[in-house]
Amino acid sequence: MDIHAILKQLPHRYPFLLVDRVVELESNTRIKAIKNVTFNEPYFGGHFPGRPVMPGVLILEALAQAAGLLAFDAMGKVPDENNIYYFVGIDGARFKRPVEPGDQLILTITIDRVRGGIWKFKGIASVGEEVACEAELMCTMRSVG
Repeated sequence: MDIHAILKQLPHRYPFLLVDRVVELESNTRIKAIKNVTFNEPYFGGHFPGRPVMPGVLILEALAQAAGLLAFDAMGKVPDENNIYYFVGIDGARFKRPVEPGDQLILTITIDRVRGGIWKFKGIASVGEEVACEAELMCTMRSVG
């Protein structure tokens, strides 16, 4: 899935779209996506001057966006003006290494379970073979219109 397909699936836009490409998609099971981290990201100017590090909350958001892509595919839906997919919870988030400009963040999401409209995912963000972050994420679709 290239950026054009991602833009059709996710409502996020610059500077908050945090998925650049989907490289693997197993429907109803797993997705692997990429976020190319560049020095031009707006948060690097203040996080941290002299030693830029991608904020952990944005790594979690990138995982949640990849999870949204997997869920939309599993449901056979795309977001519209009447429905939005919300990030509703995080459990067990752990940060193992900093993510810096020039890194390619690999976002791997697997569906753990779906109950009562709440989707639970296991997510791992890595740089190369090193885990940068792991967490369990919960999301749900809500009507807004």
